[in-house]
Amino acid sequence: MLWILSVQFLIQNVTNVDGGRHHNRIKKQKSEISPELAPADSPGEPPAVPADSPLTQPGNISSTSCIFNVSDYGAIGDGETDDTEAFKAAWKEACRVENGVVLVPSDQVFLITSTIFSGPCEPGLILQVDGMLMPPDGPDSWPESDSTKQWLVFYNLDGFTFTGAGTIEGNGQKWWDLPCKPHKGPNGKTLPGPCYSPALIRFFMSSNLVVTGLRIQNSPQFHVKFDGCQGVLIDSVSISSPKLSPNTDGIHIENTKSVGIYNSVIGNGDDCISIGPGCSDVEIEAVTCGPSHGISIGSLGVHNSHACVSNISVRNVFIKDSDNGLRIKTWQGGTGSVTGITFENIQMENVRNSVIIDQYYCLTKACRNETSAVYLSDVAYRNIKGTYDVRSPPIHFACSDTIACTNITMSEVELLPYEGVLVDDPFCWNAYGLQETLTIPPIDCLQEGMPQSLEESSLLGC
Repeated sequence: MLWILSVQFLIQNVTNVDGGRHHNRIKKQKSEISPELAPADSPGEPPAVPADSPLTQPGNISSTSCIFNVSDYGAIGDGETDDTEAFKAAWKEACRVENGVVLVPSDQVFLITSTIFSGPCEPGLILQVDGMLMPPDGPDSWPESDSTKQWLVFYNLDGFTFTGAGTIEGNGQKWWDLPCKPHKGPNGKTLPGPCYSPALIRFFMSSNLVVTGLRIQNSPQFHVKFDGCQGVLIDSVSISSPKLSPNTDGIHIENTKSVGIYNSVIGNGDDCISIGPGCSDVEIEAVTCGPSHGISIGSLGVHNSHACVSNISVRNVFIKDSDNGLRIKTWQGGTGSVTGITFENIQMENVRNSVIIDQYYCLTKACRNETSAVYLSDVAYRNIKGTYDVRSPPIHFACSDTIACTNITMSEVELLPYEGVLVDDPFCWNAYGLQETLTIPPIDCLQEGMPQSLEESSLLGC
């Protein structure tokens, strides 16, 4: 009963519909960043779920919970038999009762096909994976009737916990090897034809979600995706895929509010964490990224769309061996705004494009110049230190020709070459802000004050 009350307390505090910072209510202590990836002087005292919390002990189930073991519903767990129907049956029964637990037992491998686990369900529903769960092995094994855009979908749930001591194995290799993937086509070119690859885990139109303790690996595309959700707590999760696996973002959020991502280790072939349009009140702390494409806001404004992102904090993070570090990327022609962004206490090691704002983001050479843009303002970089890959300038602020970036704050930014010597100085274009301290390398191109005019129409709707 104590375990159930503790989980319910955490879930109830995952979100504050009135806009409060839900995750600050969770008791915090020094985090445990992976000793294999953490630098000797990892900055700050990042938050953590208490060590005695049930969320840090996913193998324990309260005796008062209603447990629905998938094996009791016919799941074989041999890694070859399709166990989908057994999972659906267990879910259906657990959904009907309060504090239901769908249990995936340890020491077994369960194969299931693309499935939507939907609600509404009774409060306190838990999916606990202690064994291994995986999809069919590659596109040739994928049932023709199943969606090739997603595998596990959790829809219309409130107060749901996805946890366990087990592994979610994505079997992504054969998807990455498709000739339509850029790194597999002739001379690195994408070949024509359908090129869908499923996101591994998607949460859609749900609230008060907890994801903790799991190892998620080798996704065909995005590992974990949140779309249209409110109140999300991610803690102590490991996400991994090879450095060259395409489009394998670790955690992607869009149209999602009140998110806390803590104490996790992510290494993959794309963005470690990506934040899309419609996101606000996001807190990222004590996360280790690498290899990856760093932590990205965007891309935003594609196809002249309206995008709004606000109140994002990234603190006490270690980024290693990545193509990008802290990145904000927008397409020309978009509208909306990105405001209230804080990057603080960030340690980097051998990171290319360590600090970058790119308002000319484009995947081809055919993009035309546009007059409208997503407006960027109130972006702070504080205590950003470490080493960078000298193939690119460590600081790059390329803002729109017509709508300047404003209120950029630089403080205690010290970035040194990982190998060799500095090749290029920092780059700025139409970027305005303040240097609270001297920056290494010096960023003399950042303009003081404010531009004479701004395109106010770009702010409408945010």
